[in-house]
Amino acid sequence: MFRHVQALQAVARRSISSSAARRGNPVPNKQKLFQEDNGMPVHLKGGSSDSLLYRTTMVLTVMGAGYVVYELVTAAFPQKKE
Repeated sequence: MFRHVQALQAVARRSISSSAARRGNPVPNKQKLFQEDNGMPVHLKGGSSDSLLYRTTMVLTVMGAGYVVYELVTAAFPQKKE
């Protein structure tokens, strides 16, 4: 128990520092990329990951809309019970 208290005190005495390397501000580079007039829509200018995310979103949207229509048709025409 006493060792845990000593370890906690040692951690508390240490100064908080970060060893992460600073690479500068990436925002100006992203602004330059997204403001470039190259005929691409802004939601696809991020590269292949943006394209994959867009296509996935569109597929899920179409599938969801189809499922909603299916459920509405099912609710509108219930099965007859004999």
